[in-house]
Order: sequence, then structure tokens, then C-alpha cells
Amino acid sequence: MATIRDATEADLPRILEITNDAIANTTAIWSVAPATLETRRAWLLDRQGRGFPVLVAAEDDVVLGFASYGDFRPWDGYLHTVEHSLYVYPDAQGRGVGRALLATLIERAEAQGKRVMVAGIEAGNTASVTLHRRMGFEEAGLLREVGHKFGRWLDLLFMQKLLPGLARPDD
Repeated sequence: MATIRDATEADLPRILEITNDAIANTTAIWSVAPATLETRRAWLLDRQGRGFPVLVAAEDDVVLGFASYGDFRPWDGYLHTVEHSLYVYPDAQGRGVGRALLATLIERAEAQGKRVMVAGIEAGNTASVTLHRRMGFEEAGLLREVGHKFGRWLDLLFMQKLLPGLARPDD
């Protein structure tokens, strides 16, 4: 079973490989240009510098997947809401890696007092939608044809999970 731990700069080449595989072969990332090691390093340092977790799932020192969360929107009113991302290398999918990463992200968000975790998922990604449902996320909205990749229009499904971190004003 994979070990979940905080990412380090030494993990960046494998994080880059996983990212670029998702860009080239899936609709999980709506970009067509490959990421670079420099952009992944800046992303990692920015997330860590702002107190957001960047996690990896590793088995025998091989990174199988990674996950993180950051601001949902840049305004103060969204301070207690985060949006996450989660990617698992194809040969490690279906082995519980994504579930372990997401469970740890949820624990971290709760520990930071976050109230809501949001997922933006390409609506046709049934594996991701199923994972999120199993982890307690509910569908919150569908934006039709807001993305375009591989010659087709893509729908964006928003899912959310209410976390017990903070009481609501009416609680």
C-alpha cells in the first residue's frame, strides 16, 4: 500500500510526469501545453508557502499520485472554502491511491478549519465522480461546454463536501 506524505522538491520530476500524462492523454486537466519543471516548482513552493498541503502517494520511493488544495476564489468571503486537485498515474489507478490521497486532504482541510472542499471534474470522468461520491461529495452544479479539448466541448461538474471544521453562522 502507498504511503501518503508531504511532497518535497525531490518529488517534482514524477509530479511533472503525472501532470504531463494527464495533459496529453486525459480531460482531467484542460490544458494542451505540457507543464515544465519550473512551473511545477513554483506551484509547489507557492502552495507550501501559503500553508496549503501538497501530498504524494509513494510506494517503494516511486510517486504514484499527488493531491493538493488551494483557494477556491481569491476574495475574503471564500476564506473557508478550498478547491482541490488529485492525479494518479494510470498504472496506479484502481488501487486505492486516489481515495487515500483524498482522505488525507480532507483531514488536512478539517484540521485547518476549512468548511467546504470543492472539486471541479470533467463531467465524463466517471471514475473521479464515483470516487468523490464515495468520499461524501455531492453534486453542486454543472457548467455545460465551458471547456474544449481533443476537438470536443467539455462540461464541468462541481462537487462539494461540507466539512465539520467551522460552525455555520446559523448553527
